[in-house]
Amino acid sequence: MILKLCIVLIALLASSYATRKLPENFMLGAASAAYQIEGAWNEDGRGPCIWDSYTEEKGLDNGYVAADSYHKWQDDVRNAKLLGLNFYRFSISWSRILPNGTINFINQKGVDYYTNLIKALKAEGIEPIITLYYWDLPQYLQLLGGFLNSRLVEYFEDYVRLCFELYGEYVKYWLTINEPFTICYDGYGSGGNAPGLQQIGDGVYQCAHTVLKMHARAYRVYDEEFRDRFNGQVGLVINSEWREPKSNSSLDLEAQERALQFSVGMYANPVFVGNWPQVMIDRIGNRSAQEGFTRSRLPPFTEDEIAYINGTHDFFALNTYGHYMVEYQDDEPISYPSYDFDRSVKTYNNLIPSGFMLRKKLNYLQERYNPKAILITENGYRTDDILNDADRIKVLKDFLGNILDAVEEDNINVIGYSVWSLIDNFEWGSYKAKFGLIRVDFDDVDRKRTWKDSGYWYQNLTSTRILDD
Repeated sequence: MILKLCIVLIALLASSYATRKLPENFMLGAASAAYQIEGAWNEDGRGPCIWDSYTEEKGLDNGYVAADSYHKWQDDVRNAKLLGLNFYRFSISWSRILPNGTINFINQKGVDYYTNLIKALKAEGIEPIITLYYWDLPQYLQLLGGFLNSRLVEYFEDYVRLCFELYGEYVKYWLTINEPFTICYDGYGSGGNAPGLQQIGDGVYQCAHTVLKMHARAYRVYDEEFRDRFNGQVGLVINSEWREPKSNSSLDLEAQERALQFSVGMYANPVFVGNWPQVMIDRIGNRSAQEGFTRSRLPPFTEDEIAYINGTHDFFALNTYGHYMVEYQDDEPISYPSYDFDRSVKTYNNLIPSGFMLRKKLNYLQERYNPKAILITENGYRTDDILNDADRIKVLKDFLGNILDAVEEDNINVIGYSVWSLIDNFEWGSYKAKFGLIRVDFDDVDRKRTWKDSGYWYQNLTSTRILDD
């Protein structure tokens, strides 16, 4: 009898450790982006954007049809409802409502598309979380200089004010700009993303300077003109994979901190602390002087600009996928200007999904920036084109388990989690990478949707709120 009781107790204890309950107010959602799913690139008045031009120029796959969500948005809302999502994060295509990016012509059909989508989500009890800019700059504004033109701040102000006015009564969470590091490094440094410019020495920093002022302007517009009416929250979506030092040597730890400050710190420091990280100011300034420049390649902020940008956050919006290994390396000799030389860290480009590394990152963000809350706006795992995506389920469990550890043991206020992505989509030049909970058949003219195993698993998670370890 005693033996049986012991077995029962052991079984009960094992069961309690095998399942974990999500906090009741912890939001579960899924994400997408306009250019990656909507298609209808030249329909109903939408203007061209930089990804239309870039994919044509490079001969890449494009988002002309994508998942055809412009026509199948009701299917996407239906699937979001069946998944049991608390929220759905999507973006507004700037050129769908302002075809050339400026306020002189408002495209009513584009306005109506997002109105219908937002109202349908609200009717199903799903909170819309809207990204105002997700990489698809109107081509007309790129011809004016894009993110290298500081007047983009004013064009963005007009655009976001319109969005706040149109949709503010329905939207409680606004994301101003998605992944500024990717916008600036890949778009204006390496040339690997639209608009494909290779200005690694100064374009990256000029872009970042403009992005931060754009974000701050959007935040201030909402804060001063709309917060009292709509009581929403606004944040900047910052992406940075965790950098793990190769060893615990002081030099490798220095390299880790430098790598983080030249990525997440480049955008978080001005918003949460004030001004560029000091290590960036010092290193870029010193190398610029040695390179023969009369001033730093890092554009300075005025004191007024520092104060204007600082504090423009209601939460920390984080996109996170994996981590890199980094180690110290000696500075490169002075030659041509380069962000990579300014940073000077050896990086092993093996992006590895790890929930434990995510927990480290959450602790780092809490310690450095002390945000009011953290909202994980993207996290996911790439697979092949399969329905039995057990690997994705395993990775998502790992991430969510470590997020719960951060909440329960480290007292970090993570308020929600958004899996990337709701459906398979156009992954910036290719359709090979599959991130969706729901498969899209891109060979089918109807873009048929089929649930994957991970979709059913996520549906169970949203229903039971229990994470099975």
